[in-house]
Amino acid sequence: MADDISIDAPIDLDDLSPVLKTLLSKAKACGAEQCDAIVTHGRSLSITVRGGELEDVDNSEGRDIGLRVMIGNRQACVSSSDLSETSMDILAQRAVAMAKLAPEDPYCGLAPKGLLAKDRQNLELFDAHIMTPESLKARALDVERAANSVKGVLQSEGANASWATSGIYFMTSDGFADGWRSSRHGISVSAIAEKDGAMERDYDYDGTRWFSDLREPDAIGRLAGKRAIERLNSQQLKSGAMPIVFDRRVSGSLVGAFLGAINGQAIARGMSFLKDKMDTQLFSGAINIIDDPLMKRGHGSRPWDGEGIGVQARHLIENGVLKSWLLNTSAAKQLGLETTGHGSRGIGSPPSVSSTNTFIPAGSQTPEALIAEMGNGMVITEMFGPSLNSNTGDYSVGVAGYCVENGKRTFPVSEVTIAGNLLEVFPTLTVANDLVFDGSTVAPTLRVEGLTLAGL
Repeated sequence: MADDISIDAPIDLDDLSPVLKTLLSKAKACGAEQCDAIVTHGRSLSITVRGGELEDVDNSEGRDIGLRVMIGNRQACVSSSDLSETSMDILAQRAVAMAKLAPEDPYCGLAPKGLLAKDRQNLELFDAHIMTPESLKARALDVERAANSVKGVLQSEGANASWATSGIYFMTSDGFADGWRSSRHGISVSAIAEKDGAMERDYDYDGTRWFSDLREPDAIGRLAGKRAIERLNSQQLKSGAMPIVFDRRVSGSLVGAFLGAINGQAIARGMSFLKDKMDTQLFSGAINIIDDPLMKRGHGSRPWDGEGIGVQARHLIENGVLKSWLLNTSAAKQLGLETTGHGSRGIGSPPSVSSTNTFIPAGSQTPEALIAEMGNGMVITEMFGPSLNSNTGDYSVGVAGYCVENGKRTFPVSEVTIAGNLLEVFPTLTVANDLVFDGSTVAPTLRVEGLTLAGL
């Protein structure tokens, strides 16, 4: 295998800060009135096996730097993976020259100094546990072996174990300077089951900040195999309106659709079906949607946003009522509001808007109870190609899952589509008690009305 792959000591943030000071100094000397810069250093190692044999090794490491300069109401962004003195000279000169020719943007600029982060908590985003190629290969083989051990599984479609670590440092000409490190561990497998010549596939995975939080390969592999077997002999359902249960694996997609509709950039452009819904009852009074950037070991956690703004947990939906947009500094200026600390900075682009750890808190009923109450309908476990009209809320997606008859799960279902309008779906949402924070946008199992299934 790749015995020559070396794993160095953890990334040192002190190595990232000096290069930003130099770059901002050069930009100011070239004529920038305001500027900010970001530098990242990332390492990743991924091992894929298939059929008990090594299939692929992906090992990468790199540094990238990005500079944004502002002259009046004009701005420009440049980036490079070359951190040499000569490269920084060129970046500064190019950025200033581009800014002078850029169209005016009355909403560009650095974040207000009074809102910049001053103190930050230890969010436990970095785990110093180092994974070697040998240990990752062993875990990938273990999870594949577990999937293949399930009776009825024909073979694995591939198993993967991965590890990544990164450092980020951000600095502005207004005096903000800070950085943080993060890590990620992952394991996944896809299993293929066969019966009477028919084959189906399904999967399971886990991803965590800390290695100690990762589920065991045996549990992941066996669940992937079990799911694949349960998909065998799938059928279609007759078309019609019916209750739909979104399994926990896919329920976060409804939260994601909601987040896109409250993105401040979309609201400022008038391109959202929720643009006129602030302080409106969108869900039942039992529903809350929370965005919490300060969750320890959270997938989307961050000590400050992409503009250096201090962050806090906030209700986006409180007792069913829409309470907040997601705003960066630019979108906030356009709407005459204050940023909510949802700026997200890319290496080569101005700040955009992104959520952090967004979730619907768990309810009191089990998923089985939600299904038992629905009568006849469908449980969705997988989705394909979702489509959302951002202006109207019209929503459709190809799905697979299970038929529900008289409150009981029966045969597997595939090759059907569900469609409806989210403004009609949101008020009907009912929440189960099985919330797991296995991603940055999550929800428990959800039951909804107002969707029509297109099948036979």
